[in-house]
Amino acid sequence: MENQGKGRIVIRVGRHHLSFSAIDMSQDENPIVYEPFVVKSGMSIAANLRSALKESDIAAGSARKVLVMSDSPLLLTPVELFEESTMAQFYQHAFPKSEQEQVMYNVLPDENTVAVFALSKDLLTVINDHFDDVKIVTALSPVFRHLHRRSFTGSRNKLYGYFHDETIDIFAFHQNRFKFYNRYDARRMKDVMYFMLYVWKQLSFSQENDELYMVGDIAERDLLTENLKQYVQKTYTINPSADFNRAASTQVKGMPFDLVTLFARGR
Repeated sequence: MENQGKGRIVIRVGRHHLSFSAIDMSQDENPIVYEPFVVKSGMSIAANLRSALKESDIAAGSARKVLVMSDSPLLLTPVELFEESTMAQFYQHAFPKSEQEQVMYNVLPDENTVAVFALSKDLLTVINDHFDDVKIVTALSPVFRHLHRRSFTGSRNKLYGYFHDETIDIFAFHQNRFKFYNRYDARRMKDVMYFMLYVWKQLSFSQENDELYMVGDIAERDLLTENLKQYVQKTYTINPSADFNRAASTQVKGMPFDLVTLFARGR
C-alpha cells in the first residue's frame, strides 16, 4: 500500500457500512488510518458515499487514487469457462436484483477462478467523479488468497467461514481450485451452525480428522465454537494478530478481516 496523500486510499463498500482507510506514515503509533461510516437507511448507497466523502478526513487529502473493495454477492466461475460477453447475463440470473448495477470481475489467479460481482451505477458515478484513478476488487479477494495459501498447511481438509456484514462466506479449496463457496445469512447462531454443518456433510469431511476454521466478526464466538466442537472436533477461530505476526492492521479496532488482510498481505 502507498502513502496517504501520495498514493491510493481504500473505500470498502459493505451492506451496512462504508469505510475509508489508508497508510499515513506521519502517524506515530500506527500508520494505518481507518474511518468507518454507518450507512443511513432510506438513502441510496451512492448518497451515503457522497455524504461520507464530505465528512472523511482521509478522502479530504490529496490522494486521487482509490481502491474500492466491494462486498456485493459473488458468482465464481472457473477461468476456462469464463466469458466476459455473457458474465452480466449469468450474474443477473443468479442475483435478479442486480439489473440496475454494473457487473464487473476480478481474476483470482491462485485459485484459477474469476469472481464476478456488481456495484451500483450511481455509486460508480460518485467514485469516478471524485477520483482520477479507480481500481475495484471484491472484498473477498485478499481473504481467498491468504486462506488458500493457508490451506496447504498440513494434509487435512479445511473448511473456512468468514463472518462479516451479518453474513458468512463458507468455502473450501482443493489444490488450486475452489471445492465449495457460498454466502449465507449469519444473524442467528443456530442458522450458522446449520449452514456450516450442512456444507461439512455435503463435502464428506471427517468429523474427527478434518478442520473447521472461523474468522471475522463472530457473534457469540465462544459459544458457537463450543457447540460446533460437538460435531467437528477440530474447530478453531483464527486470530489475525497471531496469523499476521502482530502486523499494524491487526491492531486497528473494528477493521474487517478483509481489510486487515489487504494491508498485511496485499490483494
